[in-house]
Amino acid sequence: MWSLVLFIVIGLFGSESFVDATNCTIEAKGNLNFPKDFSFGVATSAYQTEGGWNADGKGESIWDEYTHNHSDRIKDRTNGDSAAESYRLFDLDLKALKELGVKHYRFSIAWTRVFPDGLVLSKNQKGIDYYNSVINKLLANNIEPMVTMYHWDLPVGIQKFGGFSNSLIIEQFSDYAEELFKLFGDRVKTWITLNEPHQICKPGYGNTKSPPMVGAPGVGDYLCYTNLLKAHGATYRLYQEKFAKEQKGKVGISIDCEFVFSKTNNTDDVARAMQYNMGLLAHPIFSKTGDFPQILLKDIEKSSFMEGRKRSRLPSLGEYWTKVIKGSSDFMGLNYYTSRYIKPASEPQGENPSIERDYNYEIDTDPNWPKAKSFWIFCIPEGLEKILKYIRDEYDNVEVKITENGWSDDGELNDDKRLKYFKVKYKKL
Repeated sequence: MWSLVLFIVIGLFGSESFVDATNCTIEAKGNLNFPKDFSFGVATSAYQTEGGWNADGKGESIWDEYTHNHSDRIKDRTNGDSAAESYRLFDLDLKALKELGVKHYRFSIAWTRVFPDGLVLSKNQKGIDYYNSVINKLLANNIEPMVTMYHWDLPVGIQKFGGFSNSLIIEQFSDYAEELFKLFGDRVKTWITLNEPHQICKPGYGNTKSPPMVGAPGVGDYLCYTNLLKAHGATYRLYQEKFAKEQKGKVGISIDCEFVFSKTNNTDDVARAMQYNMGLLAHPIFSKTGDFPQILLKDIEKSSFMEGRKRSRLPSLGEYWTKVIKGSSDFMGLNYYTSRYIKPASEPQGENPSIERDYNYEIDTDPNWPKAKSFWIFCIPEGLEKILKYIRDEYDNVEVKITENGWSDDGELNDDKRLKYFKVKYKKL
């Protein structure tokens, strides 16, 4: 049996809608009846919705700094200073949540709104009061809060120490998490430590597409993955030791992953590619053996030695951290939007070194796949079915919560495409 919570994402692309898990056609016959324990929710992130970037003592995050100092890298030069004004206008958000009839609301806490410089000594009571108000109002209206601790907006004060490229982040993050458990854990029963680690490590530390723009491909991104997993594992163990018995909550992580199809129907290629996509994060936590997938450790060690290095760019987590991280989630949060085709590369991919070169597959799409407003989203609903089955089989049927799934459009009021995506042909899996 799968345990699923499905979240329609709002605030990421201006507007979103639920993409059906079985068909992208527009052929509705009767009403769709979901199981009694099937739960719908919506999700937001702090930087993209709250606004009030420096209001009431909030500190500066790496996204604040990035959008202020590098506005030329943003198409319309906008930023999250005001965003959707959820910090000031949450009551309007609550009204919308009630009208939607959702059972869950997933939101993230802005680390710098609670601890302006990132360290727990810099507690900001007004920020704490805001999140207490949000949580209390949700519960008063029978909406369960699901709280993400980190959704990319690292405090500038923490990044000065190297952020996720420095092992200091392990204690910095777990200290932050411990305070959140103390402040809100009596009411919050579902926690997500980190959202979309791939989007933290690859564009932020592997290249310079997003903050903190470290730009160390094949090294910085692997350091980020390693320290991120350790921070997650340490936080989970802390919760189990100090809070789980009394608070009775669950702690998990949200992993973003595409399913990959082989253009040559090569199952070995799919298996290897999925270890790079899903396994890099899920294998250390959810597999029976722990640690990074062996195929990755061997690939990257071999490449590292060929590059003349004395040690691998992705070393094993080691006995201690393997034990800490293995089993360190009560559920897997899955963010699924789209899928891709892959085939073995005809020539080396990416920079030398880089994850792309280690991966060494060419990535492609099908021209017949319907395309969303966002350039990277294509409608491949069978990918969601495939990835859920993959998780079930690869990770011993772990509990899965679909924490993001959506379809971007232009946000027009006459959004016929959105309505059509709600009216889909139903096929029982």
